[in-house]
Amino acid sequence: MEVKEEKTIRGASGVLRRISGPVVTAVRLEAHMYDLVKVGREELMGEVIKISGNDIIIQVYEDTSGIKPGEPVVNTGLPLSVELGPGLLKSIYDGIQRPLSVLADKMGNFIERGVSAPGLDRSIKWDFKPTVKPGDKVGPGSILGEVQEMNIIHRIMVPPTVKGGIVTFIKAGKHTIDEVICELDDGVKLTMMQKWPVRLSRPVVEKLNPDIPLLTGQRIIDGLFPIAKGGTAAIPGPFGSGKTVMQQQLAKWSDAEIVVYIGCGERGNEMTEVLTEFPHLTDPKTGKPLMERTTLIANTSNMPVAAREASVYTGITIAEYFRDMGYDVSLMADSTSRWAEAMREISSRLEEMPGEEGYPAYLAARLSEFYERAGRVKTLNGKFGSVSVIGAVSPPGGDFSEPVTQNTLRIVKVFWALDAKLSQRRHFPAINWLNSYSLYLDILHDWYAEHVSHEWNDMRAWAMEVLQKEAELQEIVQLVGSDALPEEQQITIEVARMIREVFLQQNAYDAVDTYCDMTKQFDMMKAIRKFSDLAYAAQAAGILPQQVMSVKSKNDLPQIKFIKEYKPVLSQLLEQMDKEINALRGGIQ
Repeated sequence: MEVKEEKTIRGASGVLRRISGPVVTAVRLEAHMYDLVKVGREELMGEVIKISGNDIIIQVYEDTSGIKPGEPVVNTGLPLSVELGPGLLKSIYDGIQRPLSVLADKMGNFIERGVSAPGLDRSIKWDFKPTVKPGDKVGPGSILGEVQEMNIIHRIMVPPTVKGGIVTFIKAGKHTIDEVICELDDGVKLTMMQKWPVRLSRPVVEKLNPDIPLLTGQRIIDGLFPIAKGGTAAIPGPFGSGKTVMQQQLAKWSDAEIVVYIGCGERGNEMTEVLTEFPHLTDPKTGKPLMERTTLIANTSNMPVAAREASVYTGITIAEYFRDMGYDVSLMADSTSRWAEAMREISSRLEEMPGEEGYPAYLAARLSEFYERAGRVKTLNGKFGSVSVIGAVSPPGGDFSEPVTQNTLRIVKVFWALDAKLSQRRHFPAINWLNSYSLYLDILHDWYAEHVSHEWNDMRAWAMEVLQKEAELQEIVQLVGSDALPEEQQITIEVARMIREVFLQQNAYDAVDTYCDMTKQFDMMKAIRKFSDLAYAAQAAGILPQQVMSVKSKNDLPQIKFIKEYKPVLSQLLEQMDKEINALRGGIQ
């Protein structure tokens, strides 16, 4: 039935009437919104984005130079969809899920127009192990069986659009993704592959509260500005502030099981860096390449803008598919600013009324639609999974007041503000602790109290208070110098410096310091708090701040970051700190 319907629509072709860059207008074409069409004699891929009377307006995912009015336009009758199944991991796609390695084999480093390739390889045979048997009842989203893909168990599910029924036939063994592996009593035949429209979110039973943190091993994130599993975060920052390294660290160390990385409109050299570095990153959990649990979508700034606009939807649909298997997925979108610029260009071609700075009036709505597909959910098969969305924003000149950053901030719950001044001072991660925030703190409060320490939340609040006090005092210090401050405030400045340099600063390239678990984070913060308490008590007893600050144990504290088995060393340092400061107090008496 579906095949007949598709053939009928394919027969009804139209003709091109107008071309304006990536936006073309066809007439005499039967179409619905978001139908996928083939444009011109080269059959360029496009998508219907507006219907105005007899005019069908299409955004083309490829370069339209050279095509002219009068050429044919054929409707496929299908929405832009991605292929989902074994083979997604370790793949590198463009914005519309064409595998770049396959295209490179066909035509070299430059993609020609009108060329397509399926998203999943039809030649690989996967070893399918059924988890149901004939006579079992299955429904939408039910797990039929498993395939081992890299180190991940790829669960083969009934597509959400299939009503379900009784299994009459299921076949174990090695099969390609388009071979029938299961048949239901109503005659429905199922393969290991399913297709899903990218602009439609996949259904779930319910969305759950984001009350479990996505642990990243990065102290400034886990310690001060945490993100929840299924949460949303934005990383805005100017050029050179460390966004790419930050996202690599999050991909490598976060406790998500699957990573989807979208390079949306980034410069070619930056995307090349990602494509060459990601395959060489080692997954610390398995010791194997990180790419074995990663899907990359690469859409550089010189590729057609329409494909860039589609790339984020392609990425999040793949992420939702793995979430439906019961996995925690981390999605990196770098950057949503380039995505918004693609929307702006298409909007201007459509001659729509521009909003602020020329962006379309629906910019905020599109950003919301994208970020709202994040979440921790109960899936159709009863498992629990999550998609955490971390979007990098590239505001021109580092101006956080521009529309993309401001609209993103209204939607996301975590804001990690990268600061070029911090990166110039070689403070990495260059997240400004005064401009950043996390709205998950209250909902994660109980988790930290239970799994880290009942003291953790008070400790975090204390650290933020010290850093804010330091910011207020710095204005005075710049005018009169730190020696002019009261003694108590001199200690505050020193404690804040320790929080910054010992706790917040982290070396991504050091084998030990690149990842810091919550136990070590708590122990480091507790050590700094202990020095603070001892220093204030010593100052109150009449000891000069300079004497307290010069104790050897305090100056040796930063080395803890680089020691794997740190507990004996830290314990010794804290004992020494007690002795040294008590000795100073004894000297006064």
